[in-house]
Amino acid sequence: MPFDSDFPTLLVAARQGAEWAWTHLYREYSPALLRYLRAQGAREPEDLLGEVFVQVVRNLATFEGEESAFRSWVFMIARNRLIDERRSSSRNPVEPAPDSAIAEAIGTGHAEDDALRRMSDADVIEALGRLTPDQRDVLFLRLFACMTAEEIAVVIGKRRGAVKALQVRALRTLRREISR
Repeated sequence: MPFDSDFPTLLVAARQGAEWAWTHLYREYSPALLRYLRAQGAREPEDLLGEVFVQVVRNLATFEGEESAFRSWVFMIARNRLIDERRSSSRNPVEPAPDSAIAEAIGTGHAEDDALRRMSDADVIEALGRLTPDQRDVLFLRLFACMTAEEIAVVIGKRRGAVKALQVRALRTLRREISR
C-alpha cells in the first residue's frame, strides 16, 4: 500500500527516530523483501532482512525522493546485501532454497504462476536454475515486489529496455521448461 502524500511526513518522522514511522516502514516493506530474499535462496533470509533495515537506518539521511524511489532504493539494498552474501560464501557451496520457500514464494493469478504450481518443487527449482541471475532478479522483483520495469532498472542498475528484454527471455525459458 503506497503512502501517497503522507510519505514525506513518514520519512521525516523516521529520520527523527519515531518508532511508529519505523514500524510502519518495516510492516510495509518486510513481507515483500523477505519473499524476495527467500526466493533468491538467501542462506538466512530473516538475518539478511535485518541487515537490509540496518542499512536503511544508516543511510536514510542520504535518501531523497518519493515513495516509489524509496521502494526501489530498499530493494536495491536487499539485492546488494544478497550479492555480498553470495560473494562471501563463494568458497562454500550454496544450498538451494528449501522446497517450502519456493512453494510459498509462488503467487497466484497469472498463467505462468499456475503452470509453475502444477510442477513439482524440484522441477521449479531446476527451471529457475536455467535462468541467469539477472533474469531471476527481474522475475522475482516483478512477482514478489510488484515493481515496474523502471523501478527494477534502478534496483539492478540496467536500462528499462534491458529489464524488459530480461523478463521476456526469462519467461520464454520458463515456458520452454514448463512445456517439457
